[in-house]
This record gives sequence, structure tokens and C-alpha cells, in this order.
Amino acid sequence: MLQRVFVAPDPGRIRLRFAARAVVGIGLAVVVCGLAGLSLVGAVTGGLAALLALFTVTDATVRGQAVTTALLPAVGLPVLAAAAELHDHPVARDLAFLAVIGAGVYARRWGPRGHSLGVFAFMTFFVAQFLHATTDRLPELYAAVLLSVLTASAVRFGLWCYEAHLPPAPVPAPPAGTGLARVTTRQAVQATAGAGFALVVGQLVSGQRWYWAVGATWWIFVNTASRGETLVRGFRRVLGTVIGIALGVLIAVPVNGAAAPTAVLLAVCVFGIFYTAAVSYTWMMLWVTLLAELLYGLLGVLNPGLLALRLAETGVGALGAVLAVLLVLPVTTHTITDAWIQRALRCVHACTAEAAARLAGSTAADPARRIAELEQLLGRVRLSVAPLVHPLNPMLGRKRRARRVLALLDDCARETRGLVAVAADPEASHDARLAAACWRVEAAVEALTGGNRDHVTAAPESPATEPALAHVHGLERALAELAAPLRTPPG
Repeated sequence: MLQRVFVAPDPGRIRLRFAARAVVGIGLAVVVCGLAGLSLVGAVTGGLAALLALFTVTDATVRGQAVTTALLPAVGLPVLAAAAELHDHPVARDLAFLAVIGAGVYARRWGPRGHSLGVFAFMTFFVAQFLHATTDRLPELYAAVLLSVLTASAVRFGLWCYEAHLPPAPVPAPPAGTGLARVTTRQAVQATAGAGFALVVGQLVSGQRWYWAVGATWWIFVNTASRGETLVRGFRRVLGTVIGIALGVLIAVPVNGAAAPTAVLLAVCVFGIFYTAAVSYTWMMLWVTLLAELLYGLLGVLNPGLLALRLAETGVGALGAVLAVLLVLPVTTHTITDAWIQRALRCVHACTAEAAARLAGSTAADPARRIAELEQLLGRVRLSVAPLVHPLNPMLGRKRRARRVLALLDDCARETRGLVAVAADPEASHDARLAAACWRVEAAVEALTGGNRDHVTAAPESPATEPALAHVHGLERALAELAAPLRTPPG
């Protein structure tokens, strides 16, 4: 786990810039709220709104990110008003919370923008419970949200818009489907059911902090698509919370809300959340837990008993998520994994075809664009296969096959990247044998994605000296070897 965070590659130092900008943006948002005369509760609300604006908005283009960020208050403020209005009506409040959860998950069908708005809506309701917001506080909370989102936007799109100098990142759409066959629809039902369980049991555990259980269920469902992914994410959330609570006992409790050290530690937590999110959910949850503990210290309610209660409520939320994915419209790991693998293989073929066209002299072919898409798809494959290669998975045969599939897909990606690099060389020439090899790649991909995995043609044994052809032959060999583990599904 340590190696994953501190040795993980960071091309272009994107994660470092992402985290550093978050510290600047959230810090400025809190300062602006303070200068506007808002109370500590307002400043906390503003800081959390800025965090969400900088963390959850992931549209492919800067323009799309700006539009989504502008829409956040339009979604969040009505939800905040509803939460405050229903504060003294527990049954109506609980039903409204579950409706927000279901709608927030269902909104993922519209891609990154739907996901961002759904998360912001949920967190707005959650923060209202966290701060015990009532209608008399609404003007201040509205001001905090608006000022903070504006400040975060000024930092993100004005002061430090490093995305403007990067190519748009392709964002793979979730697997298609209609009705209950659509993964996002099934997840909306699952998340609502799991949150309902967490809400009821969480209130039995604590009438004041029950929302922690609901929050745990919600975040376990974020960025997952199958029951395997959800189970692994639940385990990592509990593990991160346990480690975060241990750190809280050593750090947050002794600090006890002292302004200067708390401000420094909050900045460290924000950096940690943003820097580790892409590589380790456990580490991210560690920082989230410590941040929450520091905020409770600022609000004057932190004590060891509260930390124990947080752990109990997190366990309730994780159990709710587990029961939901196992019993309510379950989506198998194999179904999701196979869908992402097929999309990755089709992208490999598209990269090969465009590279071959580029070598043949076509100026319209752009294989580099396809490589970026392939990297995104392989990331989704790794996420979906993670439950199968997890150290606690007792099914050793499936684990071996899953690791073999990942290794061969990495081989495919490496050979494809090499081919694209050769195609980018203006001195590279087209070999007549390359067209035949690319046709064999197309046939292999069609067989692997079309259910004819017994009919994948073996790769040629003769070595190729021409670089492009050597890469395509390597790709052929990897595709041919993929037929065996894919014939027996990895999970």
C-alpha cells in the first residue's frame, strides 16, 4: 500500500499539481468566507463546497468542467434548503435523503457531469446533517457555497488551469443497457436499498451521527460497477477509516481544535486526499477520516468516544453496501470485466488500424488519440478485475487467470504504444506485410470479442526486423495467448 502511493508514476506531475491546486483553492475559499464575516460553520461549509468543486468535476474538456462547476450551486442549494426545512421532521428528512441518493446514483448514466452533480447533491444533504443546519442558517450557508465555488473556480480556471495545456482526457462511458439492464439503474436501486439499511441501523447506533453510516454506503458505491468492485471498495473504506481513527487518536485529539496546527494539518489532509485518490482508496479514506476528525476538533466535539462511534457507523454503512450488492439486482464481476475487456480490445484494433493508415501516408489518422483512450479503458479493466486479484480472494484459479489477462493486456498496450511511436516517425515507411498483419489483428479482436475465442489465429513465428511489423507481431502473439484465459472467464 505504501509502494502504491509513493512509487506510483505521476506523468507530467498531474497528481502533484491536482493536490497542490486543491490546497490553494480550498484555502482561499475559507479565507474569503472569513473575510465575508461568515461564522466557523459557514467557513466549514465553504471549504467542503470548494473541495467538492475541485475534486468531483472530471469532464473531459476545460469548457465542460466550467459548465459543470457552474451548475453545482443550482443543484446543491435546493437540496440544502430541503435538508434544512426537514431538519425537525425525521421521517420526511430520511425519505428525502434516500430520494437524493437514488437520483444521485441514477444521474451517472449521463456521464461525468451527472456523476459530479449527483455527488454534490448528496454531499450538500450530508453536510446539512453534519452541521445540524436549520432554516435560520440558510442565508449564511448559501453565501458560503456561492463564494467558495466562485473562489475555487477562479483558482481552477484562472489562476492555475494546467488542463488547458493538456489534451482532453477521454472518459469511457459506462456499459450500455436499458431499464434494469443498465448498470447505473441497478446501482441506483442498490445504493438506495443499502442506504436505507444504513439509515435505520445507523440511527439505532446513534441518533445524532447516523449520517456517517449513510455516507459510508454512498461512497462505497462511487466509481464501482460490480458486486466485486463494491466489496473490495467497502473493505478498503473500513481499513482506511480504522487507520485514520488511529491517527486521529495520536494527532487530532491532542491538537483539540487549536487554530494554527489544525489549519496546517487540514491543508496536509486536503493534499493527501487529492494526491492519493487516483492510486489508493484506502489512503484517500485515511486522509478523509483525519480531516473529519480535525473539523470536529474545530467544532469542539472531538473525543475518543466519537472516534469509536465513527468506526461503528462506517461498519454499518459498509454492511449496508455489501447486503445491497449481494441481494438487490446483483451485477456480477464477470459481466462488467468482460465488457471493459472487449472495449479495450476494440480500442487496440482501432489504434493498430490508425497507425497502419498513418504509416501508409494518411495525414488524417491520429493513433495517439486512441492511445489515450486505451489507457483509460485499461484503467477501468484493472478496477473491475481488482476483486479477483485481491490478496483475500480465496479462488486461486480465477486469481491466476485474472492476473494472466491483465499481463497480456499490458503486453497489448505496450506493443500498441510502440507501434504508434513508430508511426509518429516521419521517416517510417509502410511495409506491405504490415497490412496483412493488421488484418490478422482485426480478425483476432473480432474472435475475442465476438464469442469465437477458439478461432484466434496463432501469431507468426518468423521474427520481423522492421520496427512497426515487430510491434504488430508482438501484439498478435499477446492476442493469441489471451484466447485461453478469456475462454475460461476470469470471474
